[in-house]
Amino acid sequence: MDAWEYDDVEAARAAAGRLYHEFLRVPDLSAGIYVLDTGATDPQSPHTEDELYYVIAGRAMVTVGGETRPVVKGSLVFVAATVPHRFHDIAERLQLLVMFGPAEGDRA
Repeated sequence: MDAWEYDDVEAARAAAGRLYHEFLRVPDLSAGIYVLDTGATDPQSPHTEDELYYVIAGRAMVTVGGETRPVVKGSLVFVAATVPHRFHDIAERLQLLVMFGPAEGDRA
């Protein structure tokens, strides 16, 4: 069994000084923690894999394709492969669990 504690994964992300920290990678799935501070700009661009975001904490807006909606703790957002998407108007530090299927970069 592989299992993680969120605080440990978040500490590894912070120690690495990156916005995104992958903690799981198998051929058909990868997962990581993505954190954007209040007022930050989301630098990501479309991915070649499908994604599912789960908002662990925070409050912001997300635009996927041409649709915009608010996200808060507990929100789930699916983004199909190659669809432009961005978190913005980050009002509270945004902590996201991100899952890619297949693993991020495997279709690149």
